[in-house]
Amino acid sequence: MTLQRPLTRAILALGSNLGERQGTLSAAVGELVDRPEVRLVDVSPVVSTKPVGGPGGQPDFLNMVIAVDTTLEPLELLAHCQAVELAHHRERKVRWGARTLDVDIITYDDVESADPELTLPHPRAAGRAFVLYPWSLMDPGATLAGRSVAELAAAAADMPGIGHAGLDPVDEGRPA
Repeated sequence: MTLQRPLTRAILALGSNLGERQGTLSAAVGELVDRPEVRLVDVSPVVSTKPVGGPGGQPDFLNMVIAVDTTLEPLELLAHCQAVELAHHRERKVRWGARTLDVDIITYDDVESADPELTLPHPRAAGRAFVLYPWSLMDPGATLAGRSVAELAAAAADMPGIGHAGLDPVDEGRPA
């Protein structure tokens, strides 16, 4: 008899600024939850954002956040997220450069880790409106490190560069 690991809530942030951005996000959500160990709980609206950091001249991003329940351990979830990125031709040539797909684990329940491979919670999330704002739309009561996600979003330097993409939230894998 094998023991089933307990479900853990994780928040994942997705972004794309190359190619067919909305289609990429839609497909990625479906692929992220196309495993029995990962169950979609909620999906944020899609927002349009200016690039933060990295080389200049990049196109705007589409960003969103999803909540999943998973039995995968943190590094297993990271490997799964990176496999989905690779399936969408993600290249890691320039730090914070343009990309077809970026999937970050923002939180994994209340786990804290300084592991250089996967720092939890995400070390820069508390200052990034492109993560915080869609998360706050999905879950107005969400907190990160004991602080309101909505308040963190409002204070983030990149908040003025965020707009509503005018797109419906991604529906792939959404629970009925």
